Amino acid sequence: MGVYNQQDIDAFEKSVQSVLAQTYKNFEFIIYNDGSSIKEVNTYIYGLKNRDTRIHVIGSETNHGLGYALNRCIDIARGKYLARMDADDISYPTRFEEEINFMETHPEYMWCGSNCKLMDDDGIWGEGVRPENPGTEDYLKYSPYIHPTVMYRASLFKKVAGYAESKKTLRCEDYELFMRLFGLGYKGYNIQKVLLNYRVDRKKYHTRSWVNRFREGQVRYEGFRGLGILWPKGWLYIFRPIVSKMIPSVLTAKTKERIAEL
Repeated sequence: MGVYNQQDIDAFEKSVQSVLAQTYKNFEFIIYNDGSSIKEVNTYIYGLKNRDTRIHVIGSETNHGLGYALNRCIDIARGKYLARMDADDISYPTRFEEEINFMETHPEYMWCGSNCKLMDDDGIWGEGVRPENPGTEDYLKYSPYIHPTVMYRASLFKKVAGYAESKKTLRCEDYELFMRLFGLGYKGYNIQKVLLNYRVDRKKYHTRSWVNRFREGQVRYEGFRGLGILWPKGWLYIFRPIVSKMIPSVLTAKTKERIAEL
């Protein structure tokens, strides 16, 4: 878990509790404090070390970004599997158990994810659904995996580099990684079940800055080129983040409530 200035301590606490309440108990909970500058946040994070012996807190005084934070967690992790988690999402109690059981019985997959419920301060507002067994064209519209639901085999990161740490991939670290892994011949799977509540403000996607939209376009270009889907469809989706920024949110609100394109 990478954390940077997570001001909603109540949401943070619920997220932590959802990990500690897992039916699968044999895990280490690594939290990377990525240069948080808010005193209350730092006090809460470092206080977690005294709550449960499975919690390990590491960090830096400088904010490096999510990719860097997750790579530092991967570097020190000792488990067979690595589960992603954000500081304001809620894992269902059986998430680790179900994902581990799947990975144990399906050695052909290097990671798995699941579907999710979408929530904000007003409660559940939608559902994120992903294809069961994503193929090449499933990468065109958006990442075919919901990042905080994913569990990897730790052995994967002994074979390939982890998350990109460049500013070019900020907010697209997962998308870049999944396309790169798929291009190298590794496969993932989505359990067709909701195992996590994902905190996403209904207006979040539409309020992303122009800089982040251009970054996403760059990530798409490099990824699509690596997967051999740049022409003709790929170009249409490369410009999608920029075009969607121009479309009034009222035109997309109904669609987003049915299924989120995260």
